[in-house]
Amino acid sequence: MSLYEMRKSYRLGTFLEKDISGDPMVQFRKWLGEATEGKLPDWVEANAMTLSTCDAAGELSSRIVLLKGLEDGKFWFYTNYDSLKAEQMAANPRVSLCFLWQHIQRQVRIRGTVQKAPREQSVRYFNSRPRDSQLGALVSQQSRVIASRDVLEEQWTQLQQRYTEGEIPCPDNWGGYCVTPISIEFWQGRESRLHDRLRYRIDDGHWIVERLSP
Repeated sequence: MSLYEMRKSYRLGTFLEKDISGDPMVQFRKWLGEATEGKLPDWVEANAMTLSTCDAAGELSSRIVLLKGLEDGKFWFYTNYDSLKAEQMAANPRVSLCFLWQHIQRQVRIRGTVQKAPREQSVRYFNSRPRDSQLGALVSQQSRVIASRDVLEEQWTQLQQRYTEGEIPCPDNWGGYCVTPISIEFWQGRESRLHDRLRYRIDDGHWIVERLSP
């Protein structure tokens, strides 16, 4: 099949003004809940989101990270503070997030500003992670060039031997971020590419809803 011929017909739902909440975070929780309902294929990771960042010179970068919190009207995730994304967010706090839920033919697009999480929150979340994930954070020098896979696995083995029991310390260069949204767009696929797009936009401290052309 050629790329020209690859297409889907979107018929699973509608999203009309009468269906929405006045609060975009309430609406997002509703859609996230619906994205996790039922018996899902193993490939579905509903809290996966594309994080796009940009440095002061306009250099763009995108990658998939995992949403790990929805508190205080913000979207929370965790990463290495020495990574490329962290360098770009330090230079330019404007970011975007995008959730794609193919199995229900929906997207959510978010624009906002990012800031670091309080240290105590990062440590609390780190301590809740599986031990293998904790060790992975200690091993990783994210985004840095390494000599080989063997070097990575040797460091992993050394840390396993070092931390056979007891608490694994949260690295100083690892922790959380939160994104405060300024706009949140909910996209529902529709037939004939006449998709439903409803966008919440902050205006003078209040959320307003606008329908966008597909």
